[in-house]
Amino acid sequence: MTDDAYLFLLEDASVPLGVVPAAVGDLACMETPAVRAWLDAQGSAPDSPCLRLLPPEETAAVPEGAERLPVPLSDEELIRVRHLMVPESLAGIEEELLTYRDISDGRDGLIARALAAGVPPHRIVELTGEDPATVTAAAGG
Repeated sequence: MTDDAYLFLLEDASVPLGVVPAAVGDLACMETPAVRAWLDAQGSAPDSPCLRLLPPEETAAVPEGAERLPVPLSDEELIRVRHLMVPESLAGIEEELLTYRDISDGRDGLIARALAAGVPPHRIVELTGEDPATVTAAAGG
């Protein structure tokens, strides 16, 4: 596994792999000379529907032979990319977990609901900033 996310190009924009960088919002890496030069060399644009982005833990899914470029993402950018990759059934609870950072009421209930919905404990820690031991205890182990 790499610490970098990957930009890559798909031949078919209808393939549901990764996220379109334009959907993530402003990404600092998209303004770098390296990314601009890579896009120019590929004859692509930052808003191309064939341009996709995968977080570090998913880069093994980049298709063999696809044009790719490793790019660093900030923690906040990674959270946004990962959030766009979750199934719709988990998107709502993840949104609540992100909002949780700004509240303190109902912590245990929210963590329990997230665990019951199938959000992995490490993802809850990432989204809430909660102590891993607290989340693990709520998970029962």
